[in-house]
Amino acid sequence: MKRLALALVLLIGACSTGDDAAPIAGGEFQLVAPGGQVKLRYPVAERKPLQALSGESLLEPGKTVNLGDYAGKIVVVNIWGSWCPPCRTEAPELQKIQDAGTAQVLGLDVKETSPDHGKDFLVDRGLNYPSIYDPSGRSLLAFKGLSPNAVPSTFILDEQHRVAAVFLVGVLASDLEPIIAELAAESSARPS
Repeated sequence: MKRLALALVLLIGACSTGDDAAPIAGGEFQLVAPGGQVKLRYPVAERKPLQALSGESLLEPGKTVNLGDYAGKIVVVNIWGSWCPPCRTEAPELQKIQDAGTAQVLGLDVKETSPDHGKDFLVDRGLNYPSIYDPSGRSLLAFKGLSPNAVPSTFILDEQHRVAAVFLVGVLASDLEPIIAELAAESSARPS
């Protein structure tokens, strides 16, 4: 029994060290939901940038969609799947945000068995915001600490692409609009 316990300790230790070990979060965003909170806000002093996020466009195969393409813009990142019932409700709400022009919406279509499912989802609902096709869910690595089962999830990034708010539940435009307005006001209050 002692040998088994020692073997487990060594195995766990081996997974957390070495050249290929995941770095301890420093200046990057790492999701922490104290007490199981599903709606989180981060004051300016506590915001961390989202790790680089990019991938193949769902609607334009071969084209890469990159968070960096939206430099200086407030971005609403939504993790969704065509198989996700709450995603069906929130998708038109996210389109309202995109249409208002107050923030750029960027979708991450995860865990699909075919790109056709995601394309049909977007086309059937008249959604025109870009979405990254990510059937394996690798893009979720940018969201350190996010459970791969947290679909839908929505992250609101300020103009410096630091995480300002997180919703680990379905959202309505009315949930996002006040936060986007606050972020826009922060931006205009900054000295040029």
